[in-house]
Amino acid sequence: MKPTTIAHRARPEGVGLGLRWDFLDELLETAPTLPFLEVSPENYMGRGGYYDEALDRATARYPILTHGLTMSVGGVDPLDEGYLAGLRAFVARAKSPWHSDHLCFGSYDGRILHDLLPVPFIASEVSRIADRVKRAQDAIGVPMAIENVSSYMHPGAKEMGEAEFIARVCEAADCKLMLDVNNAWVNATNFGFDVDEWMAAVPLDRVVQMHIAGHDWFSDGTWEMGARPPRLDGDHGMLIVDTHGADVCGEVRALLERVLARTGPVPVLLERDQSIPPLETLLGEVRELQEVYDRGVAAFASGAARRLA
Repeated sequence: MKPTTIAHRARPEGVGLGLRWDFLDELLETAPTLPFLEVSPENYMGRGGYYDEALDRATARYPILTHGLTMSVGGVDPLDEGYLAGLRAFVARAKSPWHSDHLCFGSYDGRILHDLLPVPFIASEVSRIADRVKRAQDAIGVPMAIENVSSYMHPGAKEMGEAEFIARVCEAADCKLMLDVNNAWVNATNFGFDVDEWMAAVPLDRVVQMHIAGHDWFSDGTWEMGARPPRLDGDHGMLIVDTHGADVCGEVRALLERVLARTGPVPVLLERDQSIPPLETLLGEVRELQEVYDRGVAAFASGAARRLA
């Protein structure tokens, strides 16, 4: 079933920033130039007061895209109808043209797991999850975009690769794709597959937005926050974790440029959730990423996009 349409803004372009409490007041006071902000409804729904006022101020100044945390698209619990009703109202208020959430298992028996666990890449899960996505789309009134997640273990039974699984779910649900570029790079490096081949296999024509973020390395029981490993060959004891706690590395920036050369100007969102620097530092990284964005989009426009496979 197609979602019942609600009023929303047109799709923004360029590199935006995820709104976080750490710099919310400063951002609203200084109103820096940004093409859009992304907000997580769960941080605002049902809170009222200051939070409602802050959201209204942000919505008046910037286009808003909404990104969920707790739908548990791949979960086995029934979809929470009360949550979906609240989400519909929030998305309408923010005028977001779509809503994204993670293609993962995130709750069980009514309890939020506070993690984004991978689902089995099997045919029966394609139809089950696609049905959940279609019902969610109808409930919230805008298209859904599912996001590829970072994972640190194989999700049990496997009949196909992640890229094929994502493509099949998107096709069966007729939904959009939120492409997390850093998650794809992290998984490729941890599990040892070619990220460009992976990109060639996902439905880039369904991408409506991308996420980009920094990651950190875990080695011998200690975090190496922002550190670079001696080599990127999956050495025993070295694990990349998608922490959103460091600057976006050069390899991920280069991958973003290559993907934009294939997709054209879809909005790209910088996520930062750990070790959050001053707002001006974040805005500086946004400006750097905008240069990457412009190069990728220029390649798309000129027809000089490089093949990813």
